[in-house]
Formats: sequence, C-alpha cells, structure tokens
Amino acid sequence: MAALITGEDNSKVPTKQRPAVYIQRSRADDPEYGFPDEFIELCEEHFDVLYEKNITGNPELGKRVVGAYNRGPSMPITIDELWKFPNLKIVVCSGIGWDHIDVRGLNAHGIKVANNPGVSSNAVADFGITLMLASARRLLEGVPVAMGSKPCQKFNVNWLGNDVSFTSLGIVGMGDIGSKVAKRAKAFDMEIYYHNRNRKPEEEESSVGATYCPTLADLLPRCDYVMITCPLTSETEGMFGENEFKLMKPSATLVNVARGEIIDQGALYTALKNKIIKAAALDVTYPEPLPRDHSLLTLPNIIIAPHMASATAETRKRMLPPLVETVLAVVEGRPLTNEVIL
Repeated sequence: MAALITGEDNSKVPTKQRPAVYIQRSRADDPEYGFPDEFIELCEEHFDVLYEKNITGNPELGKRVVGAYNRGPSMPITIDELWKFPNLKIVVCSGIGWDHIDVRGLNAHGIKVANNPGVSSNAVADFGITLMLASARRLLEGVPVAMGSKPCQKFNVNWLGNDVSFTSLGIVGMGDIGSKVAKRAKAFDMEIYYHNRNRKPEEEESSVGATYCPTLADLLPRCDYVMITCPLTSETEGMFGENEFKLMKPSATLVNVARGEIIDQGALYTALKNKIIKAAALDVTYPEPLPRDHSLLTLPNIIIAPHMASATAETRKRMLPPLVETVLAVVEGRPLTNEVIL
C-alpha cells in the first residue's frame, strides 16, 4: 500500500510514484466551479489526484504532476505557476474553448494544450436554436404575463412574435457546432448561409442546403437570424462591430453561443438601442456575469443567458472520459487528436 503525505488541510495524499494529475478544486471545495466527484473517481483509476491545497501544503508533490485540468477562466493554469510543476506535460481544457489559456506560452515550455471538442456540440447547437426561438417568439416577455404577480384578466391576442420557419439563417463558423446548427435549421425550412475560414466540401453544403459566403459582407445582408459559433481567436475578436451591424437587416436577430469577445458590446448596445438590428440573444458576454449596471441589461430587445449552452447533465457526463483519456495518451506516448495547434 502506498505511503501517505499530509497536505495543508490534513488530507492524505499518496506518495507512491504513480503519475499524478492536478485538479485545482473539487466540487466539495468549490460547489460552483469545482470538478465533480464522478470525474475525480475516473482520474483515480489511473492517476493520483492532487489539489491546489495539497500543493500549497507540500510543494514537493508538484513534481509528480504530469497533467493539469482547467475548467474555464476562473481556474487558469498560468505561466507563473509552472515552477510548481516541473514535469507537467499537458494542460487539458474541460470544454471546447481554450481562449483563456496561454497556448503559445505553455508550448514554449514544452507543455501541450488540449481541449475537449465534439462532446458538447449537440447541446450547444440545441441552445443556439433555443435562443433564436425564444427571441423570435418573445418568450421572456410572455412568461411574466402568464405567471407574474401583476393581475391579468385576459391575454392580448394581438401580441405577436415572428416566425423562424422559412426565414434565413447565417452561421458564422461552420465547425462541428455550426454544422449541427445547420442540420437543426434545415428542419425549420430555413435558408442557410455560412461564413467560415475554409469552405466546406460540396457534399456537406448540399446535405443541409447551405450556401457559402466568403465574407461577412456577403452573408449579413441576406439573413433574418445570424448565429455565431466560431472560436475566439485574434482574427475573430471584435468581429462584430458597428460596420457589421449596419450590414445586417433592421429586422435581424444576432445569436451568440461562442465567446463574448467576438462582439463589440458597446457597438451592440448602440445597434439595439437605435434599432439598427431588431434583437440579440446571447449565451456569452464579457465579463461574465455582466455588472448589474451594464448598459446591455437596460434593453428590452436582448436575452442574456448565464453561459449555459453545454450545461446538461448528459453532456457533462460525456465530457469526462475524454479528459482522462487525453492525459493517458500523453503519458503512454500515443498521438493526440485533440491537441490545440496554433
């Protein structure tokens, strides 16, 4: 049986030289952001698990860490921390996004970065459609009429939303999520346009009836709804600003299930306030959450969700095994299919 070392919090940590992974906090330590027990149990089948509190209590344990797990910007693995983990081989992001990680900085220290693509795509695509429908049908305005405390004797039959079926959708970023959005939009008989860094093969386009637009200027004037599904990069940061909103239809709705920084929020406020575009429905902003006095929160024609597109029990469960498999692949010298390559 392995010997045990006592951490700062008197927890027992195994010292036998089995590879270790670093998990900043468990759900017991951080109910809102900590990693779930199911994931920790999966890790423990192959690795010793060390937490921030263990490394703080006994810095020598950091030498055993070969893989570190990251769960969004509130749990960063920074370059300044690398001295704690001299044998670290890989940092794994729990989701598809890696924009909060200094990939080049870690690579310069010989550390790989991987994400967790594909697993959450269906859930995110579902939620993108949900936001589009909720905005079009004015759902958030209607629910308080039926369920609120204000007296209501009858419903206004002339209170109307808008159709989604037989309208046009522009998808910005035709990766796995964008492709799944297109499949769902096809079921609504939507005319589908897309803008992507690279054009998709003709058979993929024809399977959903999508038309390629080489620039946003080609796509935006055609679309009743525009949905952002691309990653945040130096090229996409601030992609949607004053000029892009002026290219959109005054009746258009912007949906974002990607990253908040892709949109210039000041320009979005102006576009919504002045009715340059009709509405917006966002799962992401910057920062998250927005300050309660933020100008976007004063508008009646916007929906903002708490970055919950991938937040289903089923999706989160499916996300766990690939995270363990990624570190195992590095330890065993197998190739990575999900490494972030810049």
